[in-house]
Amino acid sequence: MQKKILITSALPYANGPLHFGHIAGAYLPGDVYARFQRLMQNDVLYVCGSDEYGIAITIGAEKAGRSPKEHVDIYHTINREFFKKLNVSFDNYSRTTWEGHQPLVQQYFLDLLTNGYIEERVTDQLYSEADKRFLADRYVVGTCPKCGFAQARGDECPKCGASYEATDLINPRSQLSEAPLVLRPTKHWFLLLDKFKERLLRWMETKHWKPNVVNFIKSYIEDLRPRAITRDMSWGIPIPLPEAEQKALYVWFDAPIGYISASVEWAQKEGDPELWKSYWCDPNTKLVHFLGKDNIPFHAAIFPAMTMGQNQPFKLVDELPANEFLNLEGRQFSKSDGWFIDLEEFFHHYTTDQIRYTLAANAPETSDAEFTWKDFQSRCNTDLLGKYGNLVNRVLVFAKNHCEGQMPAVQALEPIDEEFLLNINKLANEAACCYETFKVRRASQLIMELAQLGNVYFDAKKPWKEAKNPDSKHAVATTIACCLECLKCLALISSPIIPESADKVWKLLGYVSQLEKGNWVQILNTSIPAHQQLQMPQILFKKVEDEQIEKELNHLQVLAEQAKKDHPSQMVYAPLKEMVEIEALQKLDLRVGVIKDAKSLPKSKKLLLLEVDLGFETRSIVSGISQQYQPQALIGKKVIVVANLKPATLMGTVSQGMLLAASDEKKLELLSIQDISPGAVVS
Repeated sequence: MQKKILITSALPYANGPLHFGHIAGAYLPGDVYARFQRLMQNDVLYVCGSDEYGIAITIGAEKAGRSPKEHVDIYHTINREFFKKLNVSFDNYSRTTWEGHQPLVQQYFLDLLTNGYIEERVTDQLYSEADKRFLADRYVVGTCPKCGFAQARGDECPKCGASYEATDLINPRSQLSEAPLVLRPTKHWFLLLDKFKERLLRWMETKHWKPNVVNFIKSYIEDLRPRAITRDMSWGIPIPLPEAEQKALYVWFDAPIGYISASVEWAQKEGDPELWKSYWCDPNTKLVHFLGKDNIPFHAAIFPAMTMGQNQPFKLVDELPANEFLNLEGRQFSKSDGWFIDLEEFFHHYTTDQIRYTLAANAPETSDAEFTWKDFQSRCNTDLLGKYGNLVNRVLVFAKNHCEGQMPAVQALEPIDEEFLLNINKLANEAACCYETFKVRRASQLIMELAQLGNVYFDAKKPWKEAKNPDSKHAVATTIACCLECLKCLALISSPIIPESADKVWKLLGYVSQLEKGNWVQILNTSIPAHQQLQMPQILFKKVEDEQIEKELNHLQVLAEQAKKDHPSQMVYAPLKEMVEIEALQKLDLRVGVIKDAKSLPKSKKLLLLEVDLGFETRSIVSGISQQYQPQALIGKKVIVVANLKPATLMGTVSQGMLLAASDEKKLELLSIQDISPGAVVS
């Protein structure tokens, strides 16, 4: 029975070009899933679009000397073209400045207001007398109320990671003019998220999502509070109330509704303006959101709450395959630090399928993953060229030379042939299960397992020897027929990940149709017709040379060094705390400890759970260092522990101490000891 499947990928912010990390988290997995479901003959609608409102857009536009609309037009076009080059098969790529988006967002607001889920409140907000306007958090800098860092942003401290309201900053000032800010009363509208708490928790009980998603979001829902959904700004969706002049909806409120407006626009392009409702208003539709882990709260709690509180029978999300982050050569992607890969440059040297396969093979599905240029070279040369491309070439060349370039007719199968064909089907069926359950990484492994299976079979049968014996003609035909069946299935199961290369193999086998429009089950269960004319073999993948990889690594270092010159670090020192007597310091019991085990805390993206040996006992300590250290790298490290700190519960886990660390604007390092034994006193 055909299923109706609605797929979304998180809307990329139109404030800059995409990078590899974005692709790995939300877009390649979404496209792979959409391609597979189409092959399964399901009714698929896959939508996305540019997120084009918000304070960050106005800041970027002002810095570039252009209007916000000009700014988003540029990056909408750039990112749309990148998606085309990456062969991401959106049915519609829309934008939140599309004329049909605003009415939908405003209706959401009015429904929630009428139903008692939005209320008006007067609150004190930061006002710049120099700029003559209220400033949203992204326009504000000041001293962090938690750690004292003097260059903290209006919503988050980049040093300690604390989140807070802009009004909590010490000595807040304008990012535009550096002028000091004052508090003034202003009217805003709040979404009463706490009213949805019980309903969301009951709804969550029906979900069987990844543990990292479920654990995080349950804790998040428990802490839901009313949240402001409006800002004093002009670049955004206007509040549809006469008393709300010069106020707009906060970007996180309007952006997820962009999935619906993208579907509305698609229906209009299809010539049936009501067609989108057959997806969004059908309870049998399967709605799948693809996103990075930083977007989990909005898609698993806030957007569902908004949808529960409005009046249309819109679908709530069914599946939420949120992915972790992709890093680059041991560090986070960062344009400002020069630590990134320019997609435009990438396409000058490499193919779309090379990056799609590498990112799929390193998909950050359950933990942060890493892109390295050496691994990219290995994936291209060892896997794509050495296994996949080699099998395709050797089988087709042999068929051309010994089978008249046609699919041979099979006479009789030997046990080795039957086992080979059985294993092909097993791998293909496992690949289907992986695609269905969002396991792209394992699916990429199965592609290479199938290619290697074919190579091993070809070597075991040695058809080049049998071809010399006229009496072995039928045996040769059977061997090559089985190998061609392997190529057919190889093209099929690789089509969602490397669609261009898979379609080339499909055409080389003599098919004239497009593989992506085929039927997975029929292709798997229908043999290639005997005597079907094969095409001349061609090179599918080129070797990535050592010299090219060295160039890439050197270029990365050059970019990083240039970024340091362009943005010299200006160390801003936290203010000294008040003087204390030596007796206060003597109360601390500092000990040397050695880390015996380390693992991520499921409910947090920043915390690690450590087992630390103090010599006389082992302690469980929760530490916020996951963005600086990989768990395995910590094992065996000697650290300094505050051993007499009262136990505290963090994210539901008891922490029996604290590690000492030093940090600046860029990094954090644990204080470590080399030769002193665990348990020794630090003084």
